Amino acid sequence: MCSIIGYCGPVSDKAAFEAGFAKTRSRGPDDSRLVDTGRGLLGFHRLSIMGLTPTGMQPFELDGSYVVCNGELYGFEAEREKLKQKGYTFKSDSDCEILLPLWREYGTAMFAMLDAEFACVIYDGKTGEYIAARDPIGIRPLYYGCDKNGVIVFASEAKNLVGLAEKVLPFPPGHYYRGGRFIRYADMTAVSAVCRDDVETACRRIREKLIAGVRKRLVADAKVGFLLSGGLDSSLVCAIAARASDKPIRTFAIGMEKDAIDLKYARQVADFIGADHTEVYMTPEDVIANLERVIELLGTYDITTIRASMGMYLVCRAIHETTDIRVLLTGEISDELFGYKYTDFAPDAAAFQKEAEKRVRELHMYDVLRADRCISVNSLEARVPFGDLDFVRYVMALDPAVKLNRYGKGKYLLRHAFEGQGLLPDDILWREKAAFSDAVGHSMVDDLKAFAETRYTDEAFEAGRLRYAHARPFTKEALLYREIFEKYYPGQSGMIVDFWMPNKAWRGCDVNDPSARVLSNYGDSGK
Repeated sequence: MCSIIGYCGPVSDKAAFEAGFAKTRSRGPDDSRLVDTGRGLLGFHRLSIMGLTPTGMQPFELDGSYVVCNGELYGFEAEREKLKQKGYTFKSDSDCEILLPLWREYGTAMFAMLDAEFACVIYDGKTGEYIAARDPIGIRPLYYGCDKNGVIVFASEAKNLVGLAEKVLPFPPGHYYRGGRFIRYADMTAVSAVCRDDVETACRRIREKLIAGVRKRLVADAKVGFLLSGGLDSSLVCAIAARASDKPIRTFAIGMEKDAIDLKYARQVADFIGADHTEVYMTPEDVIANLERVIELLGTYDITTIRASMGMYLVCRAIHETTDIRVLLTGEISDELFGYKYTDFAPDAAAFQKEAEKRVRELHMYDVLRADRCISVNSLEARVPFGDLDFVRYVMALDPAVKLNRYGKGKYLLRHAFEGQGLLPDDILWREKAAFSDAVGHSMVDDLKAFAETRYTDEAFEAGRLRYAHARPFTKEALLYREIFEKYYPGQSGMIVDFWMPNKAWRGCDVNDPSARVLSNYGDSGK
């Protein structure tokens, strides 16, 4: 994971700019560089993943044009060979070095060509303009804001821009910025034609595409590890990787000391696939002591995101402190495609699809944000196989009637796709889902709620929540998170549209807590 910044004009406050850029040094601890383009600044903090030599350091330059990119461009080797045939030369093995030649050849059409997770800023030396773009799901972060003189600034994280820009907003995924406008080049939720594949065909294609998505994300010049919760999604990623690897993969799991739900399942999976497995334990004291740090690094007040980040942050910190791993594969984005516990309450297939579209559009503010920040703050890179563009496009296009839970088991298509493949034990493949914030131990959420109760009387809570018009806190826990958020990101709540909650319009989903534990169909998820 790296950090980029682009100041697209005269710098009004150089000291504030440098201080802001320094806030994400942990994203790229290996090297840092600022380049004056003559019309602004481009900056880069490097975490070496592909092309580990100094020649892979950014910004890359081509005849007076520059680019900074935080990204992984899959299959870049073939594209580089095509560019060589057109006369371009390359000094490094970095995937991102192909971007300026692509820009010269294809202009903004290049963005739709990329099979990538990326955020980039380009300075075109011929036209004197800046262009920025972000991948279609928003797996790689990018934010923007304008300084006091109206100059736009792009950066990897909101914290880079606090103090530089009055209003900070997330760069919309699947868009590029040029000439003062954001222009959509890809929409992962748009389905031009519904795919009518039968269940068996759909499951075969889901299996093939997920395997391909995992395999391409194993390619790295740095060491790769895996987060393993013991749930379906991360277990599938680990099992596919283990089968593709010629030596045991390294897996990591975390849970509360006294009541971790998933640790035993993670151990079962690790043993089954022959992984080199590490367990990390956390205590109530760890959770409370790190709460403010987690909210500061996340840049959110969302309850679900913060709860789920506690375990992820602590396990990634342990990985950073005790190993030389640089890349982590995770299981995010499966739920948005195949359904949560609450989508069992979808009134019909059309409602299920509409909800999936909403969740995929907003992913960059929630689960994807969580994975990026918890991993990158520990100088690691996140890779998300379920976010593979080919995989997402296919699942989104499937007839929603096939994806709707009419099988008596959530995520049936994904489970059935790997049935009989020998990748996982059946009791893992068909195990009921437990949300990560619950699966590290129900006591963690209970401890957070109890801590919030000690901070506010009922009267103080009611007065405190009324200070916020946007995304008004509705519990003492939510108010605690919001007040910590405002300490680090004052007046920037608009970066997050609202709370990540079940669809209250659906019968059975009008609840006051985002945990699946409050739903009537939670069932055996907590066992």
